[in-house]
Amino acid sequence: MTNLVKKDYGYPFFDIFDDFFTTNNTRRTQSSMKTDILEVENGYELNIDVPGYSKEDIKISLDRGYLSIEAKKEEIVETEENDRHYLRKERFFGTCARSFYVGDEISQEDIKAKYEKGILNLFIPKEGTNKKDAQYIDIL
Repeated sequence: MTNLVKKDYGYPFFDIFDDFFTTNNTRRTQSSMKTDILEVENGYELNIDVPGYSKEDIKISLDRGYLSIEAKKEEIVETEENDRHYLRKERFFGTCARSFYVGDEISQEDIKAKYEKGILNLFIPKEGTNKKDAQYIDIL
């Protein structure tokens, strides 16, 4: 969280180095995969933020009524040249995940997934075809 501080300049500004040494990944993962859920006539639309991930980085599974979304991104290690070094790195690398209970009657074939411009769009019907095996959902 950035604090509003007052400096000698006589006006408030945001201190960009606030929490400079904080390495709490919990805060980062909590803020990732923000989800909007919209109820429509025959189901639910989920719009999940997964910016910076490719479609291949995202895995969606359905098991025992739980829809799980996992996104994994490996860190690209950059070599520091000359006297260049990072003062701060805020981009998240690693795995983030969300799960939603959708019910036992929903099957893989019932769920539609599309990924576009950093947003994963899922459609889940209110009524399903009742398959219970662990399954994966293709992303279009």
